[in-house]
Amino acid sequence: MNFTLHQLQILLEISRQDSLTKAAEEMFMTQPAISIQLKNLQSQFDIPLTEKIGKKIFLTDFGKSIVEIAENILKEADGLRYKTKEYRGLLTGKLRISSASTGKYVIPYFLSPFIHQYPGIDLTLDVSNKTTVIENLRNNEIDFALVSVIPEKLKVAEEILVENKLFLIGNTKKYQKDKPLIYREEGSATRMAMDAYFNKKNRKQTKRKSISLTSNEAVKQAVIAGLGQSILPLIGIKNELENEQLFIIPSRDLPISTYWRLIWLKDKKLSPIAEAYLNYLREEKEQLIQKNFAWCNDQQFKK
Repeated sequence: MNFTLHQLQILLEISRQDSLTKAAEEMFMTQPAISIQLKNLQSQFDIPLTEKIGKKIFLTDFGKSIVEIAENILKEADGLRYKTKEYRGLLTGKLRISSASTGKYVIPYFLSPFIHQYPGIDLTLDVSNKTTVIENLRNNEIDFALVSVIPEKLKVAEEILVENKLFLIGNTKKYQKDKPLIYREEGSATRMAMDAYFNKKNRKQTKRKSISLTSNEAVKQAVIAGLGQSILPLIGIKNELENEQLFIIPSRDLPISTYWRLIWLKDKKLSPIAEAYLNYLREEKEQLIQKNFAWCNDQQFKK
């Protein structure tokens, strides 16, 4: 057999795109060029790798089994390249992280020194709602996910980073019963925490008015404008508290306390880049927390 790593990469991209045209675009190739490489790879096998239905191209069951093997071969090949770079004192490759939206106030501080130390690393950081983040992880499209709640029915390993405290917030220090509660959208970890808190608090009361918004920034601006009150992560409102645009409203059973944590699929074989980042976090985490998040432990923010 005389296939190339490039041909395996092409087959892998076709499996993701179900289209020669889209696969060619992703690999910066022309469609005729990618078709020739696929034909050359196919010539190594007696059983078809793909089948065309309408304008789409699909993998056969045999093709899917070859893709699984190809993924492992390409990972091992990447490992060889990265190991060579490591011995030369370099580290290059891709690091892919997906973060829950509020995590944007956290993850940059745990990434910046590492990325500056290894400028050859290409970082992909996707900030989405919790549902999308977990889906990316489940589909093995990323190395790590940053979340504040461990997903159910998914076997993951974790590295705890920093505490996540949620307080009741308003544009005054006084709780105003006549104003709506402002929620994040369904699926958000902050939304789930807020639902649990008010469902318990108001279980014998008539359901009050509420507003649902799709980002923490939108919720924050709505509270500043006096539209209502909300439960928000402390870590995302430092400037607004200092400028007295927002205030913590003293409330029983608050703050709600969880932890921001980096998680990954338990059985996943991490790339050398991902392993290097994990080792970096374990060595530098405490110093990074002290430097960037010590303010969260001020006496006024304690339970």
